[in-house]
Amino acid sequence: MGKQNKNFDLAVLGAGVVGVNTAYWAQRAGLSVAVIDRQPDAGLETSFANGGQIAVSHAEPWANPKAPLQVLKWLFDSNAPMLFRPRLDWAQWRWIAAFVANCTTNKADLNTASIVGLAMESRERLREIREQENIDYDHRTEGILHFYRDHRSFESALHAVDVMRKHGCEIDIIQPDRVVELEPAFAASKSQIIGATYSPRDESGDALKFTQALARICASRGVEFFFGSEAVALHKNKSGERISGTEMRTPHGFSTLCARDVVVCLGSYSAPFLKRYGIRLNLYPAKGYSITIPTDPSCHTCPLKSLTDDEYKLVYSNLGDRLRVAGTAELSGYSIHLDHQRCRTIVDNVRGLFPDAGHFEEVQFWAGLRPTTPTNMPYIQGTGYGNLWINTGHGTLGWTLGPGSGKRIVELITTA
Repeated sequence: MGKQNKNFDLAVLGAGVVGVNTAYWAQRAGLSVAVIDRQPDAGLETSFANGGQIAVSHAEPWANPKAPLQVLKWLFDSNAPMLFRPRLDWAQWRWIAAFVANCTTNKADLNTASIVGLAMESRERLREIREQENIDYDHRTEGILHFYRDHRSFESALHAVDVMRKHGCEIDIIQPDRVVELEPAFAASKSQIIGATYSPRDESGDALKFTQALARICASRGVEFFFGSEAVALHKNKSGERISGTEMRTPHGFSTLCARDVVVCLGSYSAPFLKRYGIRLNLYPAKGYSITIPTDPSCHTCPLKSLTDDEYKLVYSNLGDRLRVAGTAELSGYSIHLDHQRCRTIVDNVRGLFPDAGHFEEVQFWAGLRPTTPTNMPYIQGTGYGNLWINTGHGTLGWTLGPGSGKRIVELITTA
């Protein structure tokens, strides 16, 4: 087993949007940083083709008083927005039990407040990075329209809107005429909409382009990326109280990288990785799907604003020459197998609203695992080891929360 000669201040395990943001803020704080990722480039797993929204307005957690009835309704529907496939997996059932326990109004309100705080902080950090580094990632700063197709869902959403407003999220309740005024692509489907909320300060953009551009900036400033190298083990010091090194499998064999601190940003794989060291995260993968439809920039029937379809739990983001639509949550373990029936269901839903939005015959499908906690709040904290840290569990909000989470964990590390 070889050994890296250089000692780093910080080793970041994982080069998704969360890991790269962590590396960025660490190098800005003056730390020497190494990033380990099994893929050949940054952002090639969960960050690869997500929905594209930077959405403070999506702070209401999945675990809320409406959720149990919704899940029961969807239980035997293979095309349901949330699909539960029971397995002989203690981690899955532990997650579900905690999810149900968090479905009370009080807990949902507390979790909403926590997510709003981190999301607003993160949105400001993203703007800071964009302005300072001049990164182009097909971003739009025109807000997010969250539209509803039935009265009950619209009315039940108003409580969460009040909670988010109370904690600083700017969000308006609007009627169908205003929806069409803000997004003319809805003109032909206005009759399907009961009402909507509009969060004018929310944004959208391509998480992959951002993550890879930020990784290149980090590399230009001395951050060392070990791509194609998988973190396979942590080595403890003699007392067992600290981590002395990270063993990684590289294209050239095994090697140990040494760093003063280690932060785990391995997404859904953080839980099984850390379990070996007595750290039990209540985190489970929720498989999500996305489709990417090539568009013509001059097309007036493709939505420009970022959208959320409440009934089908889909988000839309216009990324310049393509429309990204993502959603669904499938609790079925670690498989990323593409269920083409679920993909076609997304396509059909898009066609139903925007039949001329793009070149549907050239649609691209993708599935990825989102590291989800029962509360939807990520783990941004230390562990029982003095120099081992966690920044993971962002679920569907990794792109929204990544910049702020990276800054927060670095502040914890540098002030410890």
